[in-house]
Amino acid sequence: MRLDKYLKVSRIIKRRTVAKEACESGRVSINDKVAKPSTDVLENDIIEIRYAEKVLRAKILSKSEHVNKQDAKQMYEIILGQEDKE
Repeated sequence: MRLDKYLKVSRIIKRRTVAKEACESGRVSINDKVAKPSTDVLENDIIEIRYAEKVLRAKILSKSEHVNKQDAKQMYEIILGQEDKE
């Protein structure tokens, strides 16, 4: 599954276009490597999304093309929540 689609389906990022823009600007990495929107995600990969002063790290637990809102949070596990890096 493409990274931008995974971010949208898992509801880590609300819209696929926003996920694509985040990837294209170099703010998203998989396993410490900057990732393009088309990068394939695999289970147990670590996704890192950098915001202004915040970082979100999550481990991919499962992939699915369609999930309901309640099940979306079971697709990943937060490793480092959106906390300031000081």
